[in-house]
Amino acid sequence: MENVLDMFRLDGKVALVTGGAGSYGRTYSYGHQAVIGLLGAGADVWIASRTLKKNEEYAAMLREQGFDKIHVATFDQGDEASILALRDKIMEESGRFDILVNNSVYRCKEPEGWYDDPAFFRKSLDINGTGLFLVTRTFGKIMIDQGEGGSIINIGSYMGELSADEYLYKDLDIDCWSGADYFYNKGGMHNMTRLFAGFFGPHNIRCNCVSLGGLFNYQDPLFLDRYCKKTFLGRMANETDLMGLIVYLASDASRYMTGAVIPLDGGYSAK
Repeated sequence: MENVLDMFRLDGKVALVTGGAGSYGRTYSYGHQAVIGLLGAGADVWIASRTLKKNEEYAAMLREQGFDKIHVATFDQGDEASILALRDKIMEESGRFDILVNNSVYRCKEPEGWYDDPAFFRKSLDINGTGLFLVTRTFGKIMIDQGEGGSIINIGSYMGELSADEYLYKDLDIDCWSGADYFYNKGGMHNMTRLFAGFFGPHNIRCNCVSLGGLFNYQDPLFLDRYCKKTFLGRMANETDLMGLIVYLASDASRYMTGAVIPLDGGYSAK
């Protein structure tokens, strides 16, 4: 009988985690947790974003900690030619592909918030919507051609399910209504997860989404107190909470799970 712990191993698998190195490099970062979790389970892990230098610095830090299966590249999720070039680089150097973690997100900076120039919103939709589709289509095709299955993991948010909560930001210098594009994009990602699951399912390629809650990062004490009171577990996510779920979704341990949007928010969305 198969050992259940062996089902979580990712030895020989090649993964890509998209996103910014600035996020990877912080201990309190969901992108960092995805990278560390996959490396710890034995996978070869690529990280890619627009800033190659920061990626290289982050990879050097990980190698010093004993993680020698880390690889870096650069790409622009808003540019299909760049996505295809990333595909070619990974295949040339690694020879296969098994796990895609769609962690990259462009946060448009809207100086005027809700009433800002719609160009900000359009750019966000292009990168986070069209770009998400193109990355998934491109790397999903590799897994189809390999004929060995695979896993796609979308990094979503409770903001893809719920509205903004003014209570959390009352008396703080934060406009909770300024990130409308983020709510739109994450809501779309959650349902695209189901569409991807249907399209790739016949090829034994699974697609699931993690709907994340807030991550502790030394926020304002007033905000922290309010947020924690709205969760069943009474706290924000810590520096390890995502790792286990990422490894589970990437591995054979979840080989019969697809099309799921899984809350990882301490009960925030259920309260």
